[in-house]
Amino acid sequence: MESILELFKPSTFSVISNGLILTLKISLISIVLSIVFGTILAIMRNGKNPIFKWISTIYIEFVRNVPNLLWIFTVFLVFQMKSTPAGITAFTIFTTAAMAEIIRGGLNSLDHGQTEAGLSQGFTQFQIMIYIVLPQAFRKVLPSIISQIVTVIKDTSFLYSVIALQELFGASQILMGRYFEAGQVFALYGIIAIIYFIINFAISSFSRKLAKKWEQAAE
Repeated sequence: MESILELFKPSTFSVISNGLILTLKISLISIVLSIVFGTILAIMRNGKNPIFKWISTIYIEFVRNVPNLLWIFTVFLVFQMKSTPAGITAFTIFTTAAMAEIIRGGLNSLDHGQTEAGLSQGFTQFQIMIYIVLPQAFRKVLPSIISQIVTVIKDTSFLYSVIALQELFGASQILMGRYFEAGQVFALYGIIAIIYFIINFAISSFSRKLAKKWEQAAE
């Protein structure tokens, strides 16, 4: 018991908090960029321009079917980036393809008559997409987007094993050099698991409440 209590030192939580901050930083930046780029690719793939459609299709299908671990490794070695920018870049590349297909599903679920109605009211195609189509598409696929966000947060744990980035999971590995008894190891992994759970459960709960609020507003 005393050995487990040794975990609860300010220095231990300092390492964990630094890892958590880095995890959230990488996740937030890559998710925001992925949603932006994914939206563009989804629109391109659903558009009428054959060149844009071809480019977006190749990107989405190729990237989605290559493991994210390989993208992390490739970006780090090929582009000679530092660990944090490499992690953000790799996750953005991979998650953009996933987000593109999620958002495209939302776009395909909408009634095309809304575009015609918008045109009849004098809206341009761009205005219809921004003000009418995309907001509805995002509402429909919010659960899938949230699921992908949770996946990104969890998958940042790959970064330590591939490029030695000391995110949340990586922080636990660093601490293993200090606490190596069986009880300490289980307790440390338990703390890390609880942190991941709290973050992802909070995100999922918020998305459910938001989706329910939108449904009530639509009635």
